[in-house]
Amino acid sequence: MHALQKLYCRAFQFVFRVALPVLPYREPVQLEGTKAIAPLLLQKGIRSALLVTDASVRGLGLTKPLESSLQEQGIACAVYDKTVQNPTIDNIEAGRELYLSSGAQAIIAVGGGSAMDCAKGIGARIARPDKSVQKMRGLLRVLRRTPLSIAVPTTAGTGSETTLAAVITDAATHYKYPINDFVLIPDYAVLDATLTEGLPPHITATTGMDALTHAIEAYIGGSTTRLTRAMAEEAARLIAENLYTAYRDGHNLTARRNMLRAAYCAGIAFTRSYVGYVHGVAHSLGGQYGVPHGLANAVILPYFLEAYGPACHQKLGRLAIAAGIAREGDSPAAASEAFIRWVREMNASMGIPKSIAQIRREDIPTMAHHASRESNPLYPVPVLMDERELAAMYVKLMPKEVSE
Repeated sequence: MHALQKLYCRAFQFVFRVALPVLPYREPVQLEGTKAIAPLLLQKGIRSALLVTDASVRGLGLTKPLESSLQEQGIACAVYDKTVQNPTIDNIEAGRELYLSSGAQAIIAVGGGSAMDCAKGIGARIARPDKSVQKMRGLLRVLRRTPLSIAVPTTAGTGSETTLAAVITDAATHYKYPINDFVLIPDYAVLDATLTEGLPPHITATTGMDALTHAIEAYIGGSTTRLTRAMAEEAARLIAENLYTAYRDGHNLTARRNMLRAAYCAGIAFTRSYVGYVHGVAHSLGGQYGVPHGLANAVILPYFLEAYGPACHQKLGRLAIAAGIAREGDSPAAASEAFIRWVREMNASMGIPKSIAQIRREDIPTMAHHASRESNPLYPVPVLMDERELAAMYVKLMPKEVSE
């Protein structure tokens, strides 16, 4: 990256770091189970709600107790269950139409990050009927209060129940990008481990590594605070102690509960301290090929940690020790290497590949452009990279027989 571009990026990040203490971050109020939702809505004078989910979550019956509870309390519930894995602008517009036609007054998201992102996008469009989804891309483009929102995660990964981000895909252009605004932080959240019980092992694995990526990128970046460091350390420790157990035994509620807590902590960390190039590249792969976000993060993470080299050793080494992956007294370099080695070993033990098979060389320039556009200047990464340098990372992510 050219010196002037580096200067601009670091100056931009410095301004945001200085502003962190006065920005309106908040945490959602936690509710004790989905049965607490109907009484809350009645207390707020809300008699109609939009439930945003996907077909698989609803097909598994995970929304049935909530739907029954709302019905028993006389609260109308319109259901939008067409959310896809990487939620699209079409999903948001269809959900918005249902919200308006049903007379809904609140939005409840039940599902993984996709359902929660879709619900946030719908809320943004309700708040800003004058603004297209495309025009809300980036930072602080909503700036109006959205309907009351409740997030009920059924996976332990994205932390979207506590973040200000919604990641949306433009299906026409294959461009996946975040909308970031404080008004998108859910008002309430339900962290119920029974809703994640029996989650398929590969979903448990990739969503868990997604949460780890959030914790690591927030921790090694240049915009940490005492709170975000503590949250990232707690998240990394809980993931190191519980992810493989949850992967092997989907009915271990202790491990499931700890993973939900880890995802929540990591969400708090990265929504304040931001993520990095792992996310920028993962979003481009999701937009271009539909690669699931958690899977992309898991594969990409060790490559960037290695590429950052000594620039992240001090912080990554400290996080490795906090997570119990390295030992007190290990040098920053040794602790960092232990952490990267552990990430690769965890991926292998859970069947996560070393490469992204879908990558085609002819698509790399476009994806690198999208990743750079998303990441620079916002993400306070240890080492800045331009489009050319990011393009080289995609080549590393290709299967060896293809990249050579």
